[in-house]
Amino acid sequence: MTAKPKPSSADAWPTRVATLAAALRRRVLEHTVRHNGGYLSQACSAAETLATLYVKVMNLAPVASPVVPGAFAGTPGGGRGSVLGYACHGPRGPERDRFILSPSQYSLVLYALLIELGRLAPEALEQFNRDGSTLEMIGAEHSPGMEVMSGSLGQGLSQAGGIALARQLKGESGRTWVFMSDGEFQAGQTWEALQTLAFYKVDRLGVYVDVNGQQCDGRTETVMNIEPLHERVAAFGCRVFRVDGHDAQALAAPAAMEPDGRPLVVLADTDPCRGVSALRANAPKLHYLRFKTPGERETYRRLLEEMI
Repeated sequence: MTAKPKPSSADAWPTRVATLAAALRRRVLEHTVRHNGGYLSQACSAAETLATLYVKVMNLAPVASPVVPGAFAGTPGGGRGSVLGYACHGPRGPERDRFILSPSQYSLVLYALLIELGRLAPEALEQFNRDGSTLEMIGAEHSPGMEVMSGSLGQGLSQAGGIALARQLKGESGRTWVFMSDGEFQAGQTWEALQTLAFYKVDRLGVYVDVNGQQCDGRTETVMNIEPLHERVAAFGCRVFRVDGHDAQALAAPAAMEPDGRPLVVLADTDPCRGVSALRANAPKLHYLRFKTPGERETYRRLLEEMI
């Protein structure tokens, strides 16, 4: 019998993404069950996109050991600095990539991902949303994995764009990546940012959008329809791809193409209940899961046991 060749690292990374995405959903579900609530649908929809960014797309520096976040030091000023959340991304350099999380309601998902990647200490999540902690529910520049405060939707792209333009002017080779939610395309600032980035040919900026069709008030299409999103974004001068947001190879492919003078936008169509089918009973209000009865919480607890 001829031994089968071991898979190369090029073949193995999609498997790693799938494993990481499943672990990410499980960790966020565990947190949601323990604390009687959480941003679970965001983990369901964005797991593969964020995992692909961190495993395959982004060129981040390694960290010597998982970061143990310090206490909130207060707002910067008067000689007082703040704890910098981007420490989880390792030392900066002109060749390294930068990451901006625009929809800060995904902070819990990002913290869980950083733990799974060994960039954030597992015990850090115990400080989530506690007074004096840097692991805020709506993350800020001192929160793990965060570089800027983007709590008001639509601001993250503008800030990422400013960073990317500055790096372009300095001749840095590293790229700037921003993760967005589809609901942010209801905000005028998003379109102003795209128009500006296209005009200045900021092509070392890449945008990944979680198009899960959901927002706090229900379905995006009924609150304020943003479709046809591909055509609209392209009309603003961007290089746009629409892909299956749960297919790692489809997600990574656009990022591997040579920049062509246009900002890159990847629209990732996703399922906000992926991997946690019980969530469908809460539709169309999936933005934040809060258990209404002990029985509902028990349903998710049993589901968690099955996932483990």
